[in-house]
Amino acid sequence: MRMSRVAVAAPEARMRDVLAQVGDAGCVEFEGGPDLDGYGEAAVVRDGVAALPGWTPQPAVAPLAERLAPLGGALVPLPHPRGVEAPSLLRSGGLRGSINPLVETYGAVPYTDIDPAPLAMAAYVLMFGMMFGDAGHGLLLLVLAGLLLSGLWPRLRRMWPFAAGAGLTSVLFGLLYGEFFGPTRLVPVLWLRPAAEPIPLLLAALGAGGVLLGGAYLLGSVNRWREGGWPLALYARSGIAGGAAFLGIGLVAGGWYTRSGWLTGCGIAVALAGLGLVFAGFLAEGGGVTQAVMELFDVVVGLGSNVASFARLAAFGLTHAAIGGIVWEGTAGLWPSPGAVVVFLLGNAVAFGLEGLVVAIQALRLEYYELFSRVFRTEGRPFRPWHLPLEGSACPSGSGEGSSPSPLSSSCSPSRS
Repeated sequence: MRMSRVAVAAPEARMRDVLAQVGDAGCVEFEGGPDLDGYGEAAVVRDGVAALPGWTPQPAVAPLAERLAPLGGALVPLPHPRGVEAPSLLRSGGLRGSINPLVETYGAVPYTDIDPAPLAMAAYVLMFGMMFGDAGHGLLLLVLAGLLLSGLWPRLRRMWPFAAGAGLTSVLFGLLYGEFFGPTRLVPVLWLRPAAEPIPLLLAALGAGGVLLGGAYLLGSVNRWREGGWPLALYARSGIAGGAAFLGIGLVAGGWYTRSGWLTGCGIAVALAGLGLVFAGFLAEGGGVTQAVMELFDVVVGLGSNVASFARLAAFGLTHAAIGGIVWEGTAGLWPSPGAVVVFLLGNAVAFGLEGLVVAIQALRLEYYELFSRVFRTEGRPFRPWHLPLEGSACPSGSGEGSSPSPLSSSCSPSRS
């Protein structure tokens, strides 16, 4: 969310009342932490007028100024100080507010960076579905998403988009694998059976990982440019240089697989150019040649290990299919005795619960360690507004019970939740 640099100003005699309203609104982050009597270390007092600088979301400026005007207060726009990073506040309306924890758990997004929450959500559910590919289990996740959305468990309601997205991708990959509560043959195999064709599944997992890593390098390059201009974007290991090295190695692998000499040669040229830029970047940071060589070696080894990490997409997909196959064989062996129903229900319950938990953790691990490590270079500063609710105030924005939410409340609600 775009931030505005402002100063809360008022005559000294009215400053306490003005600050009380600002604290009740909870939409301004002050420098130094004010109090109602002393105003704070950053306060400026001149000719009977006091002013306190701070940050506030741009949508909150007009409503807050209107709220302070009757008390003699005002919001004075200030220029953005050079070299000072604004605090970050992710947009919180509707679906976006539910998926923000995926990024916020990792860290605060730097203010200059692109908010990666929607792309991170898409990558997460894609990886989850590939490891949890069973159409029947995916339908159960969709039912769970509906229950969460209905408010059956209020504290978990925000999790419904994750359950819905994971359910949809699980159904999709379940149809591709021909899995519906195991290999029951109730749905056709549209692509392959994991247990029968593990090598093609492994290659597909590595290919998916390569695409996701390429997207992370692209987003990282944009972020490096926004953070430090074209030199940082060009030479950073998480920018164009690292992305070129990764692309070049990928082209070499593709040339070897297809036995294409020109593709291999092109890949070598691109990889050498990228590694050269990375090496120059390390030297420019002030390190010696030996340190730069070691850093370059670490980049090359890291690229291979990062791609190999995505083999777990195939490994856990194969594990899920194997558990489903064992449960189905046990069910078929006991049919038509009542024990077959017990084995089918209990086996699928264990597979759904255990595999669901493991897959959720593994997808999160890939998201944080392999993708976010390229998207983010530094951590931002979260927006922490000063909040001091007035006595008798029904809600942080000062609106009474039953009234419609104010623009202040809607723009700052994540920081007060």
